[in-house]
Amino acid sequence: MPVTIQPLGDHAITVTFGDTIDESINQKVLALFNYLQQKNIEEIKDYIPAYASLTVVYDIMKIKKRDSIPGFEYMHNQMQTAVENFSIRITETTRLVHIPVCYDVSLGIDLEEMAAQKNTTVEEIIELHTAATYRVYMIGFLPGFAYMGKVDSKIVSARKANPRKNVMAGSVGIADFQTGIYPFNSPGGWNIIGQTPMQMFNKNYNQLCILKPNDTVKFEPIGLKEFEELKS
Repeated sequence: MPVTIQPLGDHAITVTFGDTIDESINQKVLALFNYLQQKNIEEIKDYIPAYASLTVVYDIMKIKKRDSIPGFEYMHNQMQTAVENFSIRITETTRLVHIPVCYDVSLGIDLEEMAAQKNTTVEEIIELHTAATYRVYMIGFLPGFAYMGKVDSKIVSARKANPRKNVMAGSVGIADFQTGIYPFNSPGGWNIIGQTPMQMFNKNYNQLCILKPNDTVKFEPIGLKEFEELKS
């Protein structure tokens, strides 16, 4: 799929590299993200990396003061130049983050239903979920909510048809090929298989979000007693 550069409203532009959850595509997104950060283009206000695209929010007034051409045309030229010149090697070093998770059915409230649907056991779901190392593709939905993938095909599960009104902070869920952790109490439709005592977002941290794109994550199973001790 060729790279496309399209407007998003009147003050943002999106560079799209593909339409699938693919590590090589996501690496291009993050490489472009880091390249533009290093370029420090004055007119850019924010960057929003996703699975296969990067959205750039820009300041129309600054562009008007600097150049006579329309804002989108100016930013399109900037993005076209960036796409032609960025290097896939411009990415941050990958971190491996270990996250403790309690998979007790009192916290993994969808485990038994998932096991029945897939004709397997709760233990196998836990084993498959903890066996993999996951890539953080993007942060979205809520501050600190990391979209990670891909889960083993045996535990791929569609989002719930009727989302819950309240999912507990720290809940670990699966939706399609993705896994993620709810940073706050919130509505949600992911299948909940456990809970971590870690805070995924804290305004008092130097790094507000525990996870960031390009990190890798390994889930470490813990018992209910250890979970309660760490939670307190």
